[in-house]
Amino acid sequence: MEIIISNSSKEPIYLQIKKQIQAAILSGELTEGEGLPSIRQLAKDLEISVITTKRAYEELERSGFTYSIVGKGSFVAEQNLELIREKKLKVIEEQLNAVIANSKEIGLSFTELKELLTMLYEV
Repeated sequence: MEIIISNSSKEPIYLQIKKQIQAAILSGELTEGEGLPSIRQLAKDLEISVITTKRAYEELERSGFTYSIVGKGSFVAEQNLELIREKKLKVIEEQLNAVIANSKEIGLSFTELKELLTMLYEV
């Protein structure tokens, strides 16, 4: 799993880390019970604060994607299929909201957006 931090992103670094680990779990790249890098190691690898990495891990645990064992680290939590579907739907909703906002910014009509989506979906 490779985590890439964008310094030009308006998104906070802890959120970039959370989203990339979350995406790796949802895509199956990280599987149930698999250990995440230690907070200190990830902070060192990304050259960021331990506090930032800790916050990302706390957010992942709060969202149910991971669990931690004191002294052992953080691990990918068991995901049931219904929960995974719900989480993926939530991600799709967030992405579609961003698409809608961008479309409105450039004056793209709903009809044009729908045509574009249909064309991309059918490819």
